[in-house]
Amino acid sequence: MSGTRRRFLAATGAAVLGGCTAPAADRVAFEDHERSGTTIGFVGDAMLGRNLDDRYGRAGVDPATVWGDLRPRLQSLDGVCCNLECCLSTRGERFPDRTYYFRADPEWAVPALDAGNVRFASLANNHAMDYGRDALRDTLDALAAGEIELAGAGETPAAAYAPATFSVGDVDVAVVSFADHYAVYGATDDRPGTAYVETDPDDSETRRLVGNAIERATATDPDLLVASVHWGPNWVEHPDDDLVAFGHWLVDQGVDLVHGHSAHVVQGIERYGDGVVLHDTGDIVDDYVIKDDLRNDRSFLFEVGVDGGTLEELRLVPVVIADEAVSRAGESEAAWLRETMRDRSAPFGTAYERDGDDLVLSL
Repeated sequence: MSGTRRRFLAATGAAVLGGCTAPAADRVAFEDHERSGTTIGFVGDAMLGRNLDDRYGRAGVDPATVWGDLRPRLQSLDGVCCNLECCLSTRGERFPDRTYYFRADPEWAVPALDAGNVRFASLANNHAMDYGRDALRDTLDALAAGEIELAGAGETPAAAYAPATFSVGDVDVAVVSFADHYAVYGATDDRPGTAYVETDPDDSETRRLVGNAIERATATDPDLLVASVHWGPNWVEHPDDDLVAFGHWLVDQGVDLVHGHSAHVVQGIERYGDGVVLHDTGDIVDDYVIKDDLRNDRSFLFEVGVDGGTLEELRLVPVVIADEAVSRAGESEAAWLRETMRDRSAPFGTAYERDGDDLVLSL
């Protein structure tokens, strides 16, 4: 851990509360299977606001407990990438005419992300600007101080569309991030904001913006190029044809892995060309009302094995959100998730092997 990160976490009280001081044995526990190369975890929406902010922001509450018994598994990975579905700020005014507003105090939220081994957070989504430009700036500053890489939002369009570049284990990673809602949250020459695009490969402005971002990412010669995309409507179990086409186009441009999120439920996984499309990774933690027909409280930790710059394996670890924390899924929950993911992936011709509670896809 760098001196900068130690100073930030100490200033926020994380030396006592966060994952920084966890014993080494705890950080490598939960090794359920042999791994080779580098393993990077991908998860969906991490929404740390509202009830979670009230609960974990209290004095004496350990922010690391938001990860429940999944935390050792997260810590055993080389790093985790998420979509951060909230601002990290205590400032700002509500953006007009929004139904939901999400923000969390960075004093506990950044240590919580650190405890979950989060190395990258996408800010290209429909909540990054919920409390305006001041809250967005606080979010950018808090993640930078915590040494959590980010993409998808910034002070200028150039910054918002810029790729994040960092190393995880032995893998050099570049991530570009985009959102197809809301246009009014998009960065312009006059205001900070998100990397908004129409998720339509035939749209000339999309081709320019996304193409330029991918070109900038490719110029860094990464081992793994990821597109983290907040796309499509909420509460749908299958992507529509337009989103499938956009995912294919991203792979055609050189993206290795499409990290999709927004629907709040897991969708199918597709191998296309030389890439893999995670159409939607669902939610990893939140306080949302559970829709019994969709079971939005059930999801996966998507573990991507990379060896020598090549995608080798995708392992799906079943998880469940309960009492505003995430944990490993129980037997019946894991069975439901395996069956559901098989059904939702079948239209793409994707078949899995089972390994205990997990599903495994060789790449």
